Amino acid sequence: MAKHIDGDIEKNNASLAQDINDLETMVQDSSFRSYKLYNFRRPDKFSKDNLKALRDIHREFSKQISLILTGYLRMKIDIETVSVDQLTYEEFVRSMPSPITVGVFEFEPLPGQILLGISFEVMFSIVDRMLGGNGTFEGKNKELTDVEKALAKKIINVIINTLKDAWNTIIPVNCKFISLDDGYQSIQVATSGEIVALLTFEVQIGGKHYGLFSLCLAYSVLESVLGHLSAQHIFQVKGLVATNDERQKMITKLNTSPVDVRVQFGSCDITMEDFLQLNVGDIIKLDNKVTDDLIVQVNGKKKFFARPGTIKNNICVKITDVYDEMQELLRKYT
Repeated sequence: MAKHIDGDIEKNNASLAQDINDLETMVQDSSFRSYKLYNFRRPDKFSKDNLKALRDIHREFSKQISLILTGYLRMKIDIETVSVDQLTYEEFVRSMPSPITVGVFEFEPLPGQILLGISFEVMFSIVDRMLGGNGTFEGKNKELTDVEKALAKKIINVIINTLKDAWNTIIPVNCKFISLDDGYQSIQVATSGEIVALLTFEVQIGGKHYGLFSLCLAYSVLESVLGHLSAQHIFQVKGLVATNDERQKMITKLNTSPVDVRVQFGSCDITMEDFLQLNVGDIIKLDNKVTDDLIVQVNGKKKFFARPGTIKNNICVKITDVYDEMQELLRKYT
C-alpha cells in the first residue's frame, strides 16, 4: 500500500514539474508575451495618447488662467498642471480632501457634468483678496458665508470660461454653471465604478504654495470626443489658418503693444582718448554715405530698409523696402 502511494506522489511531482516547464516555455514564447493583464474592476478607458492630449490642453489653460487671475486679483497667481490620471469615481471621491469648494458645470453639447474642486486654502485666499485683503490664509476652517459663496461662484465662472476657450481648439463648447457645493459626498456625476480623468493643478498665490485645484471628467462625458483627444489632432488644429474675425481681434490686441524701433545711422572706429575728449558740437565722420540705406530694427530684429531725412527740424527716416539679408550683402558691393 505504501509503495502504491509513493508511486502516485512521484507521478504527481513529475506532472507538476512538466507543467512548470510548459509554463516557462509559454512565457518565453513571443506569442504569449503579446498578452497583458486586464483588470476588470478598473479597466483603462483612456489611452496614453488621450491622457497626453488632456495634459496638453490643460497646460495651455493653466497658463491662460494664471494670467487672467493675476490681472483680476492684482497679485501674482501661478497655476501649473502637475498630473493627469485615470481612476474610478469612488477612488476619486475618497482621495479628495474635506472641506473643499466644488463647482459643478456642463460643457454643452457634451453629456454629463464636470467637477471643479478648489482646495479650502486656495479659495479662502482668493476670497480674502477679493474682499480687499492681502490674499493670506489664516488656517481656520469655516463655511463660506453667502457673500463669500457669491464671490466663489464668480471666480469659478472665470475659470470655466477660460477652460471653455482652451477646449474650443478641440470642439466648440458652451459652459453652463450648475451648482456650488462644499464637498463631493453629496455629488453623483458618475457611478462608483466608472472611470474618470483627474487633472490636478498646483496653485501658488504671491509666490507661496497654497494648495491645489482639480478637474474631474467622467468617461461618459469624453467618450464622444476621444477621437479628437490625440496629440496629432491637437497639432493639426493648432495649424489651422485663423478666420478674419480672429485675425482682426488679434490685430486689435496687438495695436496697443509697445515695440522698440531703432535705426543705426552709421558707425566709425575711434580711440578711447578721442572718445573721452568729445564735446558738444564736435563732428564724427560715419562710414555711411547719405545715399546709403539704413536698417530699421524692431525689437532687435532687422525689418526694413530706410533713408534718412528731416521733418520740421526733427531727424527721421523713410521706409523704402522690407529688409532682405541678400539685398544687404549686395548693396555693400554696389
